[in-house]
Amino acid sequence: MNMVFETFWTLINSPVGITAIITVVLWILNRIYAAKPLWQQYEGTIIAAVKFAEKEIPDGIANTSIARLDAALKYTVNIYEEMVQRRASNVELANFKEGIQIKHAELEQAGGLK
Repeated sequence: MNMVFETFWTLINSPVGITAIITVVLWILNRIYAAKPLWQQYEGTIIAAVKFAEKEIPDGIANTSIARLDAALKYTVNIYEEMVQRRASNVELANFKEGIQIKHAELEQAGGLK
């Protein structure tokens, strides 16, 4: 057992071992950070949904922002469910809500909702 450990330790501390460890760590980090949220794949649909909701829901009603979020979410989810041929899960719905809120804030800041 001691000989196996020493051989393993020597291999890890060699230039080849260190390179292999660094390569594996970088590969794992790349896989983690390369994953994009689901809503980014449907960014164009979300922008269209936000603009649609802004035009369809008037400013004078109660809970305007909630009604607009709901309208944009329904629009986006309908498109998504058509594309994937199944109902959206709760996690996917939450992901789309987040994306709609982010895109709405960006569009509002850029003046794209007027």
